[in-house]
Amino acid sequence: MLPSENRLRRRQDFAIAVKRGRRAGRPLLVVHLRREDEQTGQVAGYSDFHPHVAEGTSSARAGFVVSKAVGPAVVRNLVKRRLRHLVRERLGGLPAGSLIVVRALPPAATASYQDLAHDLDAALKRLLRTDPASPATGSGR
Repeated sequence: MLPSENRLRRRQDFAIAVKRGRRAGRPLLVVHLRREDEQTGQVAGYSDFHPHVAEGTSSARAGFVVSKAVGPAVVRNLVKRRLRHLVRERLGGLPAGSLIVVRALPPAATASYQDLAHDLDAALKRLLRTDPASPATGSGR
């Protein structure tokens, strides 16, 4: 389970990460990352008041999307539990205040824990090493 301050809950939070963030695709999952804006100290699109984050904190927050295309409920829940555990271990390495959305693809249903970890690490490495100002990077394709 992710701590409360590290969870994405609102639809708007997911939309900001997916639409305004950068994407890295892998065979088992797609990772969307929206970094905190260096000039303002806030994630772009946020108001000064955010109901799910205590004042003065700016920890990275994560959300997960596992659609019915992945499989039946039992399989989807297994994939979500694995992804939550993997992301929880990696939150400390993400920039403070960043938003991350991990979307599982159908092959994730039959993937091992190690395969999910490998794809997640590869996607995060790609997103964290590229220059966010460069328009040609971060497309995930």
